[in-house]
Amino acid sequence: MTVPATSQRTTRLEAAAADAQEVLGARKAGRIATFDNGGLYVRAGAGRQFLAWLIDFTVYLIGVGAGIVAVALVHRSRPLSDDVLAVVMLSLFVVVPLVYGLCFGNGRALGGVLTGTQLVRVKDGSRVGLRAGWVMLIRTLLMPVLVVGAMADAFTGGGTSGSVSELRVCIDPAATRRLHAAGIR
Repeated sequence: MTVPATSQRTTRLEAAAADAQEVLGARKAGRIATFDNGGLYVRAGAGRQFLAWLIDFTVYLIGVGAGIVAVALVHRSRPLSDDVLAVVMLSLFVVVPLVYGLCFGNGRALGGVLTGTQLVRVKDGSRVGLRAGWVMLIRTLLMPVLVVGAMADAFTGGGTSGSVSELRVCIDPAATRRLHAAGIR
């Protein structure tokens, strides 16, 4: 019995992962993936991705809390109408992540810096740029909703088509640099 030629061939990604085991170790080599343009990168581990999100979410909550205190102090010295107060308070939940994201357009918000991860575009690995505010808004406000939805899909057996994560990916920049320095591209 002969084995079909296609099953004997390894894919480019499998070959890169095998070559990278010496440089990165088996765990990180197993997380090698490709951008849409064919470039290789190392995905950040799930634990580090969650920790980065948790840190960013904590910064978001602190920012909203500081905004509420600031609005309360302004309201105390110069009373605002109930409508204005409500609009300003509610807008903090959207404005804070937009401003926080704009401060970190290179994809390295505080969570990414502390965990050694970076958020990049999945099409080519480029920095997130000016859309970082929207990305942070999605990460802080919609991520909990997406997680609950994904858990519901897992329990019901449903599948979701399309995702925010199809546009951005969280990479391990240090491991990716070591991968490229070893000549594995």
